[in-house]
Amino acid sequence: MFSKFTSILQHAVEALAPSLPLQEDFVYHWKAITHYYIETSDDKAPVTDTNIPSHLEQMLDILTQEEGERDSGETGSCMEYLLHHKILETLYTLGKADCPPGMKQQVLTFYTKLLAHIRQPLLPHINVHRPVQKLVRLCGDVLAAPTENEEIQFLCIVCAKLKQDPYLVNFFLENKSKRPETKSPERTERVKAPDTGQSPAEEQAGCPKEPQATAAASTSSPTSNNNNSNNYNLVTSLLNLTKSPDGRIVVKACEGLMLLVSLPEPSAAKCLTENTELCELLTDRLVSFYKALPQSMDPLDIETVESVNWGLDVYNLKEDAAIFTGKRPLISFLSWLDYCDQLIKEAHKSAATVMAKAVRERFFVSVMEPQLMQTSEVGILTSTALLNRIIRQVTSEALMQEMVYFLLGEEREPETPATVAQNPLRHRLIEHCDHLSDEISIMTLRLFEQLIQKPNQHILHSLVLRSLEERNYLENKPQEEREPLENGQPHDAVDLEEDPLFVDDLSPDSRLSGSDWLGSSPRQSPDHTKSDGKTEVHKIVNSFLCLVPDEAKSSYQVEGTGYDTYLRDAHRQFRDFCGVCQRWDWRGHPKPFEKCNLDAPFFEGHFLKVLFDRMGRILDQPYDVNLQVTAVLSKLCLLPHPHLHEYQLDPYISLAPGCRSLFSVIVRVVGDLMLRIHHIPDFTPKLLLVRKRLLGLEPEGITIDHMTLLEGVIVLEEFCKELAAIAFVKYHAAAASSSP
Repeated sequence: MFSKFTSILQHAVEALAPSLPLQEDFVYHWKAITHYYIETSDDKAPVTDTNIPSHLEQMLDILTQEEGERDSGETGSCMEYLLHHKILETLYTLGKADCPPGMKQQVLTFYTKLLAHIRQPLLPHINVHRPVQKLVRLCGDVLAAPTENEEIQFLCIVCAKLKQDPYLVNFFLENKSKRPETKSPERTERVKAPDTGQSPAEEQAGCPKEPQATAAASTSSPTSNNNNSNNYNLVTSLLNLTKSPDGRIVVKACEGLMLLVSLPEPSAAKCLTENTELCELLTDRLVSFYKALPQSMDPLDIETVESVNWGLDVYNLKEDAAIFTGKRPLISFLSWLDYCDQLIKEAHKSAATVMAKAVRERFFVSVMEPQLMQTSEVGILTSTALLNRIIRQVTSEALMQEMVYFLLGEEREPETPATVAQNPLRHRLIEHCDHLSDEISIMTLRLFEQLIQKPNQHILHSLVLRSLEERNYLENKPQEEREPLENGQPHDAVDLEEDPLFVDDLSPDSRLSGSDWLGSSPRQSPDHTKSDGKTEVHKIVNSFLCLVPDEAKSSYQVEGTGYDTYLRDAHRQFRDFCGVCQRWDWRGHPKPFEKCNLDAPFFEGHFLKVLFDRMGRILDQPYDVNLQVTAVLSKLCLLPHPHLHEYQLDPYISLAPGCRSLFSVIVRVVGDLMLRIHHIPDFTPKLLLVRKRLLGLEPEGITIDHMTLLEGVIVLEEFCKELAAIAFVKYHAAAASSSP
């Protein structure tokens, strides 16, 4: 009661008193605080019952006013006084003891506002960064402390200041061996009277005495310390606050960590990963969220759940549970994955590498690999769907690289049949593309489709390119032993235009006129030189369009299903792939024959082997499986790599004995189809009816015999049109890039 009366009386006196010079006013308020500790015997009363909060607020206002009245960068007398008399050191001591109760909260608020409102750089001053450093150590010590909100505000403003001047972070890398181990009695003893500005009371408060110097001379230069015994207390305090039960505190702490990992100082990056528990926090929480997921989830739910951004995780438990079981844990997992991904993306390169490796070892290898290698079909399906979603979401280069190494291994040399099982997980995933369960096959094929679209060169090298490096899929004959070329082709090459399967009986909308290509001739390779100088691309395109014979075609009888419908998509997708691949060292031309090891036996690689095997069974597989197989193959055909283009999209290459290409696989499928067509009565009408049903133009009616075969034929026809469109777009792009 008495203290409230004193406060009212003081405010009245201040209102009537004449305006004092700023420094006198500042000193007055500081002395009013110190006199409280000298004169008051009851230190149990909360700080809100005293004048201390009001005096601290007045001191901040004076400092802000003083800076506003002076030129930029000039230190005023009030700031000089604060620095010279180590007011921040004294306040730290009072806050640490929390005397009177609630003082820690007031001190944190004062520090936060001082750093936020004062524009001139304060942290370089030893009498600022040292007490700030000490106050940082007090934050996050107690879980769910009443000062959590003030602690996180203070830590975040320190992080923001370091982001502005990154070199200052070296002040916050404390050498463990130099840090005093003595502990103050804190709340067990009454705090001694702090500095009044007239005596060196900071020594009494346990603060080392500094040389008396001007504020301008009391600045320090941070030195980079690469000693492994450094503490990074700013990170440690933020990590502690990420464990708060208050979600808002957790988000702010994560934001602070995001700022710190992005600092360009190598010493801070090293200390971050070697001397803090940041990697453990990221991985432990990721593992915890993953293990909270249901053992069985619908892959469609995993695939279609809304995109998640960390920090914006607003939810309603009842609504989520009503949509599908496990939605809430799934969103929590994906949200934290997004945070890990963004943190690694923003981090200093060396720190990003260490954090990504930690995620690989402690999450992917320890937790996900056993899930992917299990034998339970339900478990395989759920874990593969989750992995697919993870691949889709990860964007940071370092984390993507480690994830790819986890999935595919780090091997660079060409595959052989003896080494396909060298990496058990890679082998198992590729085998799952041809699993007995169609659902697992489709999901795994989707995973690889997602994977080959990621901007990572090792994915494509591991899956396909390393098997094609030496071009030993081509027939190996010395140049002098080769047959003379006729119209650009070997004498014994299959002339598709004269083959009974490819006679000129094409429907008008699928035939492509050679005149359309006259201005689009691609750069000719020595192996494909034409005597008349005209492009042969129309022959290549028509080769694909002619693959399926007329009696097995149905698209020309349905409007809007011609070859041209694929051109726009092919152009867009090829442009996107070129954008992804342009920074990779891919030659525009195939590797010269004389530099290729053509004597090495050719093996198409495990991935292409499984895809070709499935493509060879297109007439006997479910419609959805066929769609996914052709989707993956078409993505590979879109890649702007000369060897892959030659191997997948050039029907006229002379293959080495025993080798197969995509075109040769399709030719065999068509040969099988021609034999089977004659055993199916009313084949063409049935085929047209099935196409219309698939397009939703006809209602589902009576069951049609040979449905799997008929659907396979439709997919085959559409795939050939898609390959023709891709070939056209790629040749056209090559011509455009080679023209002056």
